[in-house]
Amino acid sequence: MQMIGRTLGRYIGLRFLSAVSLVFAGIFVLVALVDYIETMRRASEIPHVSALLAAKTSFYRVPQIIERVTPFCVLIGTMVCYLNLSRRLELVIARAAGVSAWQFISPAVIVAFLLGVVATTAYNPLSAIMQEQSKRYEAILFGEKSAELQGRGPFWSSQRSSEGQAIINAKASRDQGVNLAGVTFFMFDNDGRFTQRVDARSATLEPGVWRLIDARVNRPGTLPATHAVFELKTSLTPEQARESFATPETVPFWDLPAYITIADHAGLVAAGYRYQFQKLIAQPFLLAAMVFLAASVSLRFFRFGGVQKMILSGVAAGFLLYVLSKVTEDMTKAELMLPVAAAWLPVLAGGLTGFIALLYQEDG
Repeated sequence: MQMIGRTLGRYIGLRFLSAVSLVFAGIFVLVALVDYIETMRRASEIPHVSALLAAKTSFYRVPQIIERVTPFCVLIGTMVCYLNLSRRLELVIARAAGVSAWQFISPAVIVAFLLGVVATTAYNPLSAIMQEQSKRYEAILFGEKSAELQGRGPFWSSQRSSEGQAIINAKASRDQGVNLAGVTFFMFDNDGRFTQRVDARSATLEPGVWRLIDARVNRPGTLPATHAVFELKTSLTPEQARESFATPETVPFWDLPAYITIADHAGLVAAGYRYQFQKLIAQPFLLAAMVFLAASVSLRFFRFGGVQKMILSGVAAGFLLYVLSKVTEDMTKAELMLPVAAAWLPVLAGGLTGFIALLYQEDG
């Protein structure tokens, strides 16, 4: 009996892994195709546009998009796996042999947890690196328009130097905030009086200075002046620039603790980075919770009917869990909820809901 249990566990685990992999691959191809078409549409007005460069831009951007829907890949993959087992009467035979539903689920839970560990420790850093590379390709492809096209801003920050204070606004950032696009500097002297406004196509942080390209300088009482290259003094370090201009999603998992430490030492708010760190730590548990949630609506035998309603209820539960995660994320960014609570609440909600539903179905 123990040998049968191990064999059945390996079989279900492999079926689950193949189902999740197929769902993941299908969504990846679909998103890549849609993103490529959209990139080519935006680049249609650019003469001699490179289709290969557009394909690279889309391909390197897709992994981070897919990372957001990984829990749904597991949810759908779990339902596909167990519904196929039920349709082929394999679950009926296993139940007749004395195998409980908890033994059906345990292989998928273990595999989902391991997938979550890989997603956090390996896939997330890779997707963050590929996202930055996508921004570089997009800057090459669209040139001056790239600030609007790749922008995730606006970003705001401030700096102090011997000349006074500056308020910085940027439409987009690359290389974790070291390179900015569509940037504007509002300069004030040490007494707080406005001195000048500088608009530039791009800005690069170098030791002690911002190097601005295609800058337009406006000073009170003088005509605007245009400079191909213009330099502004700054006290910002690359670490401080990353804190201000890098979104938490673009920071690899292994670098997040250092970002949080730097923000704490600088007296900056690090709620976004703390939430992202806790969210990635909770990801293996979230994928395991998705298995419980999906199994609670997909273990019903086909001959009992009502399978369509069960599937729709599973999809609806996944959607509500996604809404909950977005609400808690927004509350964290508004400093209305602790990052730890916001990251783990969807895990507890999804896991407990699926577990209680399974407990009710199996044990009354």
